Amino acid sequence: MAPLPDGFSYAEWNATYNALSFGIAAMGSATIFFWLQLPNVTKNYRTALTITGIVTLIATYHYIRIFNSWSEAFTVASKDGGDYTVQLTGAPFNDGYRYVDWLLTVPLLLIELILVMKLPQQETVSLSWKLGLASALMVALGYPGEIQEDLSVRWFWWCLSMIPFCYVVFTLAVGLAEATRKQPSPAAASLASAARYLTVLSWCTYPFVYMVKSVGLAGPAATMYEQVGYSLADVLAKAVFGVLIWAIAAEKSAVEESGKLLPN
Repeated sequence: MAPLPDGFSYAEWNATYNALSFGIAAMGSATIFFWLQLPNVTKNYRTALTITGIVTLIATYHYIRIFNSWSEAFTVASKDGGDYTVQLTGAPFNDGYRYVDWLLTVPLLLIELILVMKLPQQETVSLSWKLGLASALMVALGYPGEIQEDLSVRWFWWCLSMIPFCYVVFTLAVGLAEATRKQPSPAAASLASAARYLTVLSWCTYPFVYMVKSVGLAGPAATMYEQVGYSLADVLAKAVFGVLIWAIAAEKSAVEESGKLLPN
């Protein structure tokens, strides 16, 4: 939790306000959709889809907390119908909710992808532990730098967090390529590949947003870019990624059901 800089314009405040509102709406509606779709996939993929809904539910809760904290940190008023003015109330803005969210949801995101790919049990357990622990370590190492104003300290923790980050991204981009090719249909393989690369793409957004305050940008603009960037990346990494997980589960369920209906 760091003190907010003074001097926010209404446009900067409103951009963050809308980004957080969008995060709540996207995560909340995605949660409802995923859980309503549970009966439409076979038993093999319900765990993955349930976890997908848990991820977006956790994100919804934390986005509500961040949104409320942002709203309470400011007073927005218009005098005599003029331009809106934005002033700090003195209430702290707690952005630490993001890291609590990521610590819980990032490992689950990777586990749901592994589960929906239906790898051999030993490989599933091994990859789940390795990627889950690596991603949790990545988040834990990023937080100390996030709350620092000293740029050298921020860069130090950024570099440390990039070590497990690179391992996870390499595993997604290269390590799971063979498993993707072994999916039961071309459509399932294409969807699994899209899910892997969407994860890589959305994850690569986070280090750059993290660097906003490490390259000399400061004040209200830096805070706005950080909040908007993280919010958009979260929606891609959780809600949109979850739709791909559902699509993979639905496609593989259809393939398996059609196989059962074929005459012996």
